[in-house]
Amino acid sequence: MGSSESLEAWLSRLIAVPPERIELGLARVEAVYQRLGNVRPAPIVLTVAGTNGKGSTVAFLVAMLRAAGYRVGSYTSPHLFRFNERIVIDGVEASDSEIIDAFRAIDSARGDIALTFFEFATLAAIRLFAAAALDVAVFEVGLGGRLDAVNLLAADAAIVTTIDLDHQQYLGDTRDAIAVEKAGIFRAGCPAVIAETDPPATLLAEVERIGAHPLRLGFEYRIDIDESGWHWIGFGTNLRLPHPGLRAPVQHYNAAAAIAALMSLRDRLHVPFRAIRTGLTEASVRGRLEVISGVVETVIDVGHNPQAATVLADWLRRNPRRTRAVFSALADKDITGIIEPLLPRVTHWHLAGLDGVTPRGLDAAGLRERIGGLIDDDSCTLHADPSAALAAAQALASPGERVLAFGSFFLVAALGPALNQFAAPAN
Repeated sequence: MGSSESLEAWLSRLIAVPPERIELGLARVEAVYQRLGNVRPAPIVLTVAGTNGKGSTVAFLVAMLRAAGYRVGSYTSPHLFRFNERIVIDGVEASDSEIIDAFRAIDSARGDIALTFFEFATLAAIRLFAAAALDVAVFEVGLGGRLDAVNLLAADAAIVTTIDLDHQQYLGDTRDAIAVEKAGIFRAGCPAVIAETDPPATLLAEVERIGAHPLRLGFEYRIDIDESGWHWIGFGTNLRLPHPGLRAPVQHYNAAAAIAALMSLRDRLHVPFRAIRTGLTEASVRGRLEVISGVVETVIDVGHNPQAATVLADWLRRNPRRTRAVFSALADKDITGIIEPLLPRVTHWHLAGLDGVTPRGLDAAGLRERIGGLIDDDSCTLHADPSAALAAAQALASPGERVLAFGSFFLVAALGPALNQFAAPAN
């Protein structure tokens, strides 16, 4: 591309390359990585995989490490409003010009090797981190683990958060099959943090086969939660901690996994108790049970699979209020599995079309058809797009009621302008 091309132009070109036309595997992206100099992004690299909780776990790691005085880079996906959100260097998003320079270098190095959008983005993050004199780089795996571009990097410690059914067309139709893919981020002789109390047997088998050192919730470390706080127990330590700043009880498990990873590297990283406490309360992630206060409370959540919906339903149960839901979903998602946990918690459904936002999105009529008899016609209203659905829900909600918008990253991103990108969050 020309030297004057904008970041938007670069992204449009990269998105136009259909991933399914490119052969799966790491060989292509690894070849380009070698041509770029095989640079390590930081002296210490942490990776996080899992069906849900990856972004929150990355946020806890980054907040704790920065509170300890370390210079940290984080790579996450997808973004909500700007591509730059994916690549953050010591708390600051990479600039358009920095990303464009990285893309140009990658484009020059790749020659005739085809790369996906995500592979371009991952190589850009690695290159920018390597130039930033970081102490630690934290990478969120995009999809699966074994064949994900992030797996170019040998992590000093790796975390698998949760394993549930999502992206089955790529990862397999069972938790056992998906676990094998996610375990691919573990490395021989390195800590392998497992944040589930009942992980698939195949995950543990892969840890043993690889020769990683397992750190299992409920075994090598554990947590005890009470009303006023919680304990993290492991490595001969018992930490009394405040509840995480991120909402939902599941965040204790994500935070606990982050602490386990940091403790496993305590001979190389000094993260004192005060930094853990500070990071625990200050970590933030956009669109994860994000509450906007007002006469009508608005809750924004990107949850888009049954496991995430169950967590959301549990939070609604613990925080009862009449709730109208603005819901959208992509065509390849388990829509009934997402809807079912929320049925007892939602009084009316505002179904929003996503077909005008992404080719993968359903229109409102298609979404209604997929839901079928789970919701009767009197309990739902169809809308052309997320903004129309949100406006209707907020107009019809009475003071003291709640509007919940959830089901897709695309939904939450589309609502950003209407909500002034989630202004005035509740404490």
